[in-house]
Amino acid sequence: MRIEKYVKDRENKYKVTIDGEVYTLYDDVIIKYALLMKSEIEKTLFDEIITLNDELKSYYDSIKYITKKLRSEKEIYEFLKKREIDESIIKKTINRLKNNNLLNEDLYLKSYINDQVNLSNNGPKKIKSNLIKLGIDEEKIDEYLNNIDKSIWQDRIDNYIEKKIRVNHSSSSYMLKVKLQKDLINLGYDREMIIPSITHCDIIDTDIYKRELEKAKRELSKKYSGYELEQKIKMRLYRKGFKNSSIEESNYEE
Repeated sequence: MRIEKYVKDRENKYKVTIDGEVYTLYDDVIIKYALLMKSEIEKTLFDEIITLNDELKSYYDSIKYITKKLRSEKEIYEFLKKREIDESIIKKTINRLKNNNLLNEDLYLKSYINDQVNLSNNGPKKIKSNLIKLGIDEEKIDEYLNNIDKSIWQDRIDNYIEKKIRVNHSSSSYMLKVKLQKDLINLGYDREMIIPSITHCDIIDTDIYKRELEKAKRELSKKYSGYELEQKIKMRLYRKGFKNSSIEESNYEE
């Protein structure tokens, strides 16, 4: 096979024309096989060159992927699989990354959990579920999560509740507590930790009730009046979770 042309490319690569076809080869390959000194190569050597070049591409692309943020072994595998890299090359790439400590499950696990605790609202169950999906060993996940003091999770629950109470402008205390419980369970917190915090939180919805009452009057008075209007307003307020005492004591006249 005849080597017809070399052109220096970006990122330590060469465009090499062999028998009329252009191949992008890493300079590692060029140097190893002293290709700049050759004008012809055998087909067996050409195949060896292409295989090594594919392995280097897989490795260097993986490093770029890891540089953006730490990755799990499963993420690397799926990243390379999408690029239709051969299974044998993927295996070599992953082993090389591990040997060079660029793929470290313990480091990844520790970093992921720290980020989740400090930068998200996610609780231990959701964090664990996400890590399992990323291919991390379940026993290791449990070991790391069990080392986190329960008071940290409790503080996160309390802070989440306080924040949602501050920005609440439309939900009754009852409906807000129902939503808080549902949201926190979805975020991966234990019900046993959620319930006491929600039960003891102080939610004053007097102003919200007044706004909802006036809003109901404005909207429903366009269609109803008298006793029927009163009943429609009460039904709406009941559905929104406001207390019976507040509803029964209200004035429904326009």
